[in-house]
Amino acid sequence: ISPVPPSSREQPIFTTRAHVFQIDPSTKKNWVPASKQAVTVSYFYDSTRNSYRIISVDGAKVIINSTITPNMTFTKTSQKFGQWADSRANTVFGLGFPSEQQLTKFAEKFQEVKEAAKLARDRSQEKIETSSNHSQESGRETPSSTRASSVNGTDDEKASHGGPAEAHLKSENDKLKIALAQSSSNVKKWETELQSLRESNARLATALQESAASIEHWKKQFSACKEENDQLRAKIEELEERCNEINKEKERNAQLSRRLQELETELQDKELELEELRKQGEIIPELMSECESVSEQLQAAEKKNKDLEDKVRTLRTEVEENKHRQTNLKTELKNFLDVLDGKIDELHDFRQGLSKLGVDN
Repeated sequence: ISPVPPSSREQPIFTTRAHVFQIDPSTKKNWVPASKQAVTVSYFYDSTRNSYRIISVDGAKVIINSTITPNMTFTKTSQKFGQWADSRANTVFGLGFPSEQQLTKFAEKFQEVKEAAKLARDRSQEKIETSSNHSQESGRETPSSTRASSVNGTDDEKASHGGPAEAHLKSENDKLKIALAQSSSNVKKWETELQSLRESNARLATALQESAASIEHWKKQFSACKEENDQLRAKIEELEERCNEINKEKERNAQLSRRLQELETELQDKELELEELRKQGEIIPELMSECESVSEQLQAAEKKNKDLEDKVRTLRTEVEENKHRQTNLKTELKNFLDVLDGKIDELHDFRQGLSKLGVDN
């Protein structure tokens, strides 16, 4: 079985897209992705071998090449995942579909192809059995004719073996006639099937040629789309760079706008201050005159203050003198009071003496 289906022999009969997995050969439990993305998975029919295959190619790599046999079973393990075991490839294939509907279609086609493979196997076995029967019957004809010639040989042999030999030959001839009729009918049926298979093969070849042309067309469109996509990506990158530059410019403009507003606010404040200074400048002459009058008043006040200070010093001197005088006066007054007290005491004694003298008299 060739890895890639030749267009002259195999024709696609069903195609879908799915993510392909294979069972891990070491653990026999985990799934290993065979494709990085969804790839095309197709059923192919080989008219020469009368066989069916599931084939999937990822780029130049064949990731599924499984010949379907009647013993295979496709099992749905989830709503979007199915698997089947291939004993020839010694692995288990798994397919992940985008939707449950696609999984159901693939499983139904698998069952159809499996039944077709079983029918083809049964037909091949019938052919083998028929050819085997033909060879056995042709092998029986020789001893029968020999037996017939021996029966027709002598009268003694006819007398001894005539009845049973004729019955045997008749039964053998009946069997040959039946086998010949069956063989003729089988040949006609096989010719009809062969003709239908040839017509189907011709239709499939035409469909394959159309699909090949369509594939080439889509490849060209894909290449054109890829080039256009690359150009668009380059333009997008250029536009992103421009957008980044524009965003930077917008940010700088926003900063400049904020700075301009701050400067305008400062300018307004300065203008208000300048207006106040102008207003103050208008009253400066008045302030100057007032300042001169105040200066004169201050000078007069300073002069008065000086005079008052002189007076204060004079008064302080006088106060000190008066304090000294008062101190002296207090001292003198104390001395005088002491003398006065002595005199009073003397007068009191004198009075008492006088009183005593009067009483004595």
